[in-house]
Amino acid sequence: TQPAFPIYHRRLANPSPLGLYSFASTTLMLSLINVGARGLTVPQAVIGMAYGYGGLCQLLAGMWEFASGNTFGATAFSSYGGFWISYGILNTPAFGVSAAYTGEAASQLPNALGIYLEMWFIVTTLIFFGTFRSSFALVFLFFTLSLTFLLLGISNLLAEPACQTAGGAFGIIAALTAYYAGSAGLYSPDASYVPL
Repeated sequence: TQPAFPIYHRRLANPSPLGLYSFASTTLMLSLINVGARGLTVPQAVIGMAYGYGGLCQLLAGMWEFASGNTFGATAFSSYGGFWISYGILNTPAFGVSAAYTGEAASQLPNALGIYLEMWFIVTTLIFFGTFRSSFALVFLFFTLSLTFLLLGISNLLAEPACQTAGGAFGIIAALTAYYAGSAGLYSPDASYVPL
């Protein structure tokens, strides 16, 4: 008979599907807001997911990748876990980040957010260069994610709504690619009849 659960010979389970799914879900939600899906324009709905799934779960996946000896996965998941937590902080009124940009300083907020997003473009591009010897899905994921951050940063710096929409579209593509890559890690021949 077939065992109820596959027998694994690793000390630790593969944390990559968790990291990729949590990244994909949170990125997809924010990207749908960035393209204005269903008339949404305010990103507050993604904040809970940014802290819990995108932030905490990715950070945990990154720590488990450290324990597994996967430096790339540890760096990528921990970095984007940090991104989602910092994004949540930026958009949580209790932290007062947006409130600091009132009065004469109000015009500085889009520039500050633009610089913040361009810093993530730099981090993502550096991680992208580390994917060239991995799967096509990871190369494509980090390429589209680099474009996402670049366009969203430009959107804030130049007050260009078309760049926000384009950044959201690339974010949707990145999220769907992350779902695929996560599924490829989860749907192993031991666990699924549909390996990717």
